[in-house]
Formats: sequence, C-alpha cells, structure tokens
Amino acid sequence: MPELPEVETIRRGLNKLILKQKLTKIDILCEKSFLGTPITGTVTAIRRFGKALVLDFNNGHSFIIHLRMTGQLIYDSDGKFTSSGAEPHPARSRYAAGHPSDNFIAALPNKQTRVILHFTNGILYFNDQRKFGFIKPTPTSEVEKDPFICKLAKEPWQMTAQELHARLQKHSNSLIKATILDQTIICGLGNIYADEALFTAGIHPERRSGSLSLEDATRLLEAAKSVMQTSIDSGGSTMATYVKADGTKGDYLDKFAQVFHREGQACYCCGTPIIKIKVAGRGTHICPHCQSSPLSNSQASAYRNSANSRKKAGQNA
Repeated sequence: MPELPEVETIRRGLNKLILKQKLTKIDILCEKSFLGTPITGTVTAIRRFGKALVLDFNNGHSFIIHLRMTGQLIYDSDGKFTSSGAEPHPARSRYAAGHPSDNFIAALPNKQTRVILHFTNGILYFNDQRKFGFIKPTPTSEVEKDPFICKLAKEPWQMTAQELHARLQKHSNSLIKATILDQTIICGLGNIYADEALFTAGIHPERRSGSLSLEDATRLLEAAKSVMQTSIDSGGSTMATYVKADGTKGDYLDKFAQVFHREGQACYCCGTPIIKIKVAGRGTHICPHCQSSPLSNSQASAYRNSANSRKKAGQNA
C-alpha cells in the first residue's frame, strides 16, 4: 500500500495531467473496482485524504480512488496535452503511478485493466492485479462523510503534540509502532515512515504507547513531519512498489532513509549495525544503540518521576 508521501507525489503529478480536462467516457471492465454509477464532467481539483485520492468534478460529484496494494494509474496522452495551456509535456506520452510492472510500457488495456477513464486529451487507465483498489463516485459534499475517509485521524501537520500524546494514552498498552500505524490515531504513517520517525525520535518501536511522555510525543510528531516532508520533496520512496506520476522513481530511500531496508549497515549516527525485528507482525528496522530498549509503563513512569525529582532537587539546591 502506498504511504502518504507516495500518494501526495501521485496527486501532484496528476494535477499537471488531468486538471481542467473533461472526463467524457468511462469503461468499467471490473464491477468490483468501480463502486457506483458512472458520471462525467471536468476535473476541478485533485485532493488527498491520507492515502486516498479524490478527483472533484464541476458537476458536484467526485471520485474517491484508493490504489491499495497493486493499483496503478497510467495516463496516455494524445500528444496534444499541455500543462495549464502553456508549455507542452515532453514527447513521452505515458505517465504512470502506482505499483510498477510491465504495464508501464505495455499495450493497454490488458487483463489487469479494471477501469478506463477517457479524457479530452488522453486516457487514464486504472489497473489493479489483485482487485483490492477502487474508484468510488461520491457527491462532493459527501466525500468527507464517506466511511473510509471520515474515520481518518489528523495528519502530522494538522496535529499538536498534546493531541498525539492524549491519543497515545488512550492506547497505553499497545506497542507504539502499532499505534502510529493506526490511521484512526494519526493519519499517513505506514511501515517505512513509522520506522524512520521512531528512529529520528530515538524511540524503540516496542515501547508501550502509554509510556511516552509529552516530550516523547513532541519528538515523535516532529520526526514524522520531517521524514515525510523530506520524502515528498524527493518524490517518494524508491522501493519496487511506487513511482512518480511521470514514471520515474523517487529517491527517498537512496538518499535519506536512516534505518529502513538498511539491516546490517552501519547507523549513520553511531556506527552500530541496523537490525531488523518483528513488531506487531511487521518487519521493523532499528538501531539498537540509538533506540533504547523498551520500558514498561511502570518503569517509564518511575523513570520520569525519578528524573523530575532529580530536576526539582537541583533547582532547590
């Protein structure tokens, strides 16, 4: 499944390709992949809610699009399309986003094509090998009430440290990595950026959420913002899962990843080899030196109380 930076990269790419274009026809090749009645109209906005894309049309309707595990959006232009009516795109006429495969250069449609969206100056193919993704027509006024979207929590940029800390305390017995992967608690973090954020904040992924202090939550929130913004700026991760909307790969993992997929390599901060462990059923990358061993809630509470006592004693001395 794409994480927030990858979906934001896709949104920005499609914004250059289909914004202000008219959707004239829809071919539904798999009913499971198109959840509703087809509508046409001109694209007025392309939005993102967490890991979901939303295409808004000028007729009061929208498409909610989720790529899930193997979804792809592949746009073929007719060579006449121009960005904002000005500079033409490069001679290359195919733009791809999502799970990379031979579909990016193969003839389309093919057996993995589920929905075909015909625009004025090109065609957008929705391919999905495993049929977990979907396009869902929804009145624009109802998008934020959709069951999938309305349960999403705030993204890191919208949340305060106090809010995050309060949410962590409500899930005090859960492991912190499992907690921040829950999109109803904080929205947008997936496996890559959870590992990166926890490392940047110096927090072991097996700590209980309730053991984190407000200071811990503040570091974690700032780390989440930082690693995801860096990834967005670099075009997303380079794993064999998602590429940018122009068919090129992002370079986050190559240039900026501190722990993810670096097991056996030296930590950039201390030189200790990065290790991979299982946390809440997910492969998890940590530096065993920079991310201290997890503490139980009682141990963490005792530690904080002791630290506070030492601090007060020092102030009164």
